[in-house]
Amino acid sequence: MKKLSVVIPAYNEENRIGVTLEATNAYLAKQGMDYEILVVIDGAKDNTAGVVQSLQSRIPALRMINNKENHGKGFVVKQGMLEAVGEIRLFMDADGSTAVDHITSFLPYFDKGFDVVVGSRRIKGANITVHQPWFRDFLGGVFRFIVHTLVPVGVTDSQCGFKAFTADATVKVFPKQTIDRWAFDVEILALARKEGLKIEEAPVTWKNDTESQVKFSGMVNMLLEVLQVRMNLWGGKYK
Repeated sequence: MKKLSVVIPAYNEENRIGVTLEATNAYLAKQGMDYEILVVIDGAKDNTAGVVQSLQSRIPALRMINNKENHGKGFVVKQGMLEAVGEIRLFMDADGSTAVDHITSFLPYFDKGFDVVVGSRRIKGANITVHQPWFRDFLGGVFRFIVHTLVPVGVTDSQCGFKAFTADATVKVFPKQTIDRWAFDVEILALARKEGLKIEEAPVTWKNDTESQVKFSGMVNMLLEVLQVRMNLWGGKYK
């Protein structure tokens, strides 16, 4: 069985990261997998690092990178994916909005020769147990339309925070990533497509994080970064 790396970016997650790590470790250990769990902290201002450190004695497979400054989710995902050692490398959200048990439905795709498997909330078989407020859902639909128009990435749901790459795909994509914050998902999928990697979508169960507060300014920044990806593609920056 191939070794699995689970990369979890975290910012101010002291109240939730413990539950996610305990559940992730329990599931993977039960499956008899060879695995590591790598938490990459993005300049947290709370005790996220302390919570993770306190669990390391009970979870031998748990590692941590503790960045003292905030760089953005894209930055720490890239850092974690390149630091990971697994033959399959998954990144997932610290709030557990999509549980790690979905990895068992992802792995057969890698056996079939796929390089990247992307969790989707938009395809048949997906299940959203807690929905976003209607306005955020509307803005998400507008964003997906703009992404598909400007930077076709070949998937229905570029923003689901549950994506897995082979080690080979990781080293082809992530060193070229330039977006550190909002639209990094779009960029890594555009890069994977540009590299000719085989990408598949798999349905996931997802619950909205009711504590998440994405501001309108964040949506604007995300769109500006999508435009930057488009310009990078036109300008040959990813060569």
